Amino acid sequence: MSINRVNVSGNLTRDPELRQTAGGMSVLSFGIAVNDRRKNSQTGEWEDYPNFLDCTLFGARADGLSKILTKGSKVAIDGKLRWSQWERDGQKRSKVEIIVDSLDFMSQRNGGQAPAVASAPAAAPVASPATETFGAGTGEAAPVASAPAPEPADAGVEEPYGEDIPF
Repeated sequence: MSINRVNVSGNLTRDPELRQTAGGMSVLSFGIAVNDRRKNSQTGEWEDYPNFLDCTLFGARADGLSKILTKGSKVAIDGKLRWSQWERDGQKRSKVEIIVDSLDFMSQRNGGQAPAVASAPAAAPVASPATETFGAGTGEAAPVASAPAPEPADAGVEEPYGEDIPF
């Protein structure tokens, strides 16, 4: 048995590109950068090393997200890996990309409000006011809660990594 699941969070490296297949299905392509944190053997300091990943999202969600996502948006992605191989100019090429099953917004915009989609159902619960999920197969966004988030119990504890999570 094998498991093909991937969960990553990072920032978009470019604006998403929306295109249509010959059959009319929407395809959204974008890249994200995720950090790997390693200790420099010479200086003893911890350093972030970026990894750049290509992501692809299919279907109706691709249309909606193409209007919301922009370069620099912080997102969490759940999906699976897919290996592709092709030939260009006589050279074989290949890549591994993430096929996105769900995407969560992790950054705020519009004066502290998370992005909202007009067709979102009104009664679905949301875990955090700054989080919005586009779940697999739903094609709709969960609404954004309007109440402020409660103060965490560890509010006085300093986060060792700052805003960026190193994995």
